[in-house]
Amino acid sequence: MELVPAKTILARPKDDSWFGNDYNMNLYRGCCHGCIYCDSRSECYGVEEFDRVRLKKDALQILEGELRKKRRKGVVGVGAMSDTYNPFEEEMEATRGALKLLDQYGFGVALDTKSTLVLRDIDLIERISRKHCANIKITVTTVDDSLSKVIEPYAPASSERFRAIRELSRAGIFAGVLFTPMLPYITDTEENVAEMIRLAYENGARFIFPAFGMTLRQNQRDYYYKKLDEHFPGLSRKYRSVFRSNYFCGSPQAKKLRSLFQAECKKYGLIFRMRDIIAAYKKLPPEPKQLSLF
Repeated sequence: MELVPAKTILARPKDDSWFGNDYNMNLYRGCCHGCIYCDSRSECYGVEEFDRVRLKKDALQILEGELRKKRRKGVVGVGAMSDTYNPFEEEMEATRGALKLLDQYGFGVALDTKSTLVLRDIDLIERISRKHCANIKITVTTVDDSLSKVIEPYAPASSERFRAIRELSRAGIFAGVLFTPMLPYITDTEENVAEMIRLAYENGARFIFPAFGMTLRQNQRDYYYKKLDEHFPGLSRKYRSVFRSNYFCGSPQAKKLRSLFQAECKKYGLIFRMRDIIAAYKKLPPEPKQLSLF
């Protein structure tokens, strides 16, 4: 495992609108899931050789020093840039060590992953949840295992990720589905949306948060189109024609799919609005209803 120098581990986000994160933490640089659509490949993030995973040198020592000095406790977001549960984590245990520190210093956690390795740390996540709060978001983009192996070739199959949600939920941990991104002409079907919600419910998910499209910019776009040419011949030409140089490429069926999504979530009692997800996992009281004078 190559180590890369690091001065800091914790960073303050520009705002806390993304799942109520007060801080962001990335222990690793790069990711080896091989997802063809990953926004973190974008040039603006400055991660060279993104498919090669490297660990930040002295990450836990730096993190402990930063946590000790923080006067304001809060929720630490983990895994937004690079999946913290990459295959090397099984041996390195940097993420497990970081969770121990978050527990020790009284911080909550909001963690994104596609990996079932998160199940190894159920004990720590459950402890953090009891003391403060925890929210585990498992990214699932398609219910079709064979398709998931095309668009996310080295990540666990979608069915395995649903199993992870089930195990987390059985342990009393607030967990759900991050249904992002939605790939136009690939995963943006009514069948995928409806089945995603049904499986989320059946596996104990508390919420499901969607994006009805995807982002494309800089070298990420080139990589994605190259993979489309390999696996979906002719589709990159359609993207170029429809989306041109747009940053956000929304599904042409977004309006219909959003309506279906909301109806199905309400049927199964799943939370899907960001503010409601934040309030639920942070155990905030509901907003008071405004009284009418008439």
